[in-house]
Amino acid sequence: MLAELGIITTALALLCALFAMVASFYGAVNHAERWILSARNAALLTWPLITTACIAMIAAQATGEFNIAYVWETTNLAAPAFFKLTALWGGQAGSLLFWAWVMSSFSAAVIILNWRSERRLIPWVITFTMVTLSFFMALVVLSENPFARYWSVNGADPIAAVFAPIGATLFQPADGKGLNPLLRHPGMIIHPPMLYTGFVGMVIPWAFAMAALASGQLNTNWIRATRRWALAAWLFLSLGLILGGRWAYDVLGWGGYWGWDPVENSALLPWLATTAFLHSVMIQEKRGMLKVWNMFLVILSFLLVMLGTFNTRSGLVDSVHSFARSKIGVPMFLFVAFAVGISLGLWIWRWRRGDLRTENRLDGLLSRESLFILNNWVFVAIIVMVGWGIYSPTFTEMLTGNRITLGSEYYRYYTVPLFGLLYLLMGVAPLVAWKRSSWKTLGKVMRPSLIATAIFVLVLIVAGTTPGAVVAYGLVWLAGFSTLVEFYRGTQARIKAHQENPLTALWTLFARNRRRYGGYMIHLGVVVIGFGIIGSTIFQQTTQQTVDPGGTIALGGYVLRYDNVFQATADDNRTMVIANVTVLQNGQPIAQLRPRKDLFGNGVNPMTIAGNYSTLQSDFYVLLNDWAGDRVTFKIYLNPLINLVWWGGIVLILGTVIAAWPSPEREPAAVTERIAAPRRVVPA
Repeated sequence: MLAELGIITTALALLCALFAMVASFYGAVNHAERWILSARNAALLTWPLITTACIAMIAAQATGEFNIAYVWETTNLAAPAFFKLTALWGGQAGSLLFWAWVMSSFSAAVIILNWRSERRLIPWVITFTMVTLSFFMALVVLSENPFARYWSVNGADPIAAVFAPIGATLFQPADGKGLNPLLRHPGMIIHPPMLYTGFVGMVIPWAFAMAALASGQLNTNWIRATRRWALAAWLFLSLGLILGGRWAYDVLGWGGYWGWDPVENSALLPWLATTAFLHSVMIQEKRGMLKVWNMFLVILSFLLVMLGTFNTRSGLVDSVHSFARSKIGVPMFLFVAFAVGISLGLWIWRWRRGDLRTENRLDGLLSRESLFILNNWVFVAIIVMVGWGIYSPTFTEMLTGNRITLGSEYYRYYTVPLFGLLYLLMGVAPLVAWKRSSWKTLGKVMRPSLIATAIFVLVLIVAGTTPGAVVAYGLVWLAGFSTLVEFYRGTQARIKAHQENPLTALWTLFARNRRRYGGYMIHLGVVVIGFGIIGSTIFQQTTQQTVDPGGTIALGGYVLRYDNVFQATADDNRTMVIANVTVLQNGQPIAQLRPRKDLFGNGVNPMTIAGNYSTLQSDFYVLLNDWAGDRVTFKIYLNPLINLVWWGGIVLILGTVIAAWPSPEREPAAVTERIAAPRRVVPA
């Protein structure tokens, strides 16, 4: 029954999306209100239909409907209820259904919230969102249907099919295969929905941009309508990246949170492009500039989102995050090519017509506008460098027959200086005036930041810090202190003008200008993350040794004492090899850790769970690498300041929420209607 419900609702959702796409296009071109209203209703109807399909799949997973192929692939009887429910996005077919559900949710929210305010754009927005939803629903219904069931024909091996083959009977497995071991982690359960939501959210700014190009409504209305949607997508992308980093840190045994994995990088690219757009769009709003560039950034963000989705599902890149090669790779590539072709075609058409002419030009090279433009070019340069690292193995294999993979050294060599330049711009740009500034004025405004940075750098040099770390820390400190100066200046201005106490003044600053000061808080989050990244990469220490019970390993002021190792069986039938170790400092025990290996089924894909003693200063991170009897091999990392990466992520997310939070609407000014006095009729 659940399978039939899912098959019917997904098919109806596809039909509604296709109808909404066609009807909205016809209505927009011909200004046919009835068609537009019909398209709106059909687009809204996709949400309850796909929601019903998702609920049916979750119910099937919870109740063990193993005759449904996707349920068999991602759950089993021993799986905890939490993993059964969240296995909806644990495999290819289910993740596509979830992707479509998020898309329909965003589309419905946009239609409901922007129907009146953006009436001229919404018909075209429906067209472009429904084009995207129709494609993914077509994949769900026609190619990767999660409701396909197992059928047995004449006693042969069961096959998965949506409809029963001739002469087939339903096959009911006794148990399921179970979720991929690497996905059995709370961070991985939360990470994909956040990343999918960020990816799908970027379709909305693209749809508004395409609506503006198609309709000719190229003023700043589409910018205002889409800014919060872009911020929301950026927020979820940020959450996805941070949670993905935490998952990698806990499960993959990298000793860190980032390995320049191709799929990790594929998620980073749209984040970079959207960050550039959110900076650049301020120039269009304030000065009427960069209209062509902002359109390009929106199209680029959408392209990178689609390529990231394609990479994960096509097998184009090798990654621990990728699904297996599947038949949807070719249709996805064709859809990406089609969508980008339409986008670039509309963009170039309006550009050549002169509809994207800028209203102003740069008044001076030293201005906030020019530094924002430079900031954008740096973001694009990072995108190019990281993008080449992702796709160069594919290109080299196509051209030479040899697959050449670029390692982390490549990324560090090319991207670290560019990120350093971004921190420098972050420290300077907020202090530079719009339109035109002078070096004298800039020097005066930056004097406190420069003095504080010079003192900080001097302390680092005296402490014997390596030159590379001194430069890196100095740039990050400059960005952070300049941001704090902006908070201080704003607070002092309110104290002088309104005689408020400092806390009230700071609170009022955020309340009155959430976008500006929320943005500064985002900068502070990035600064904290920067300190964490520098500390955990430049000063990371590591060692690997094999020891017997009672043996010790020393690293960075800590001593690990190996006590014993044993095996246990968990409730879900996985075998756990667990080592008991004691961490000592100055001869005194300070922590008991239990690093382990989790073995599932045939043990081909073991999951490494670190033992971790964590302080604000550092993480003492222990991996159980191998064992033979009682003799065990440990790999140990000392990761200084790594927890600042997670704390900085929290600050960044808080700043994004503040920046995106709607400001209280200003009351309209009172309008006094002037009533003409009655004329006096003077007799002749």
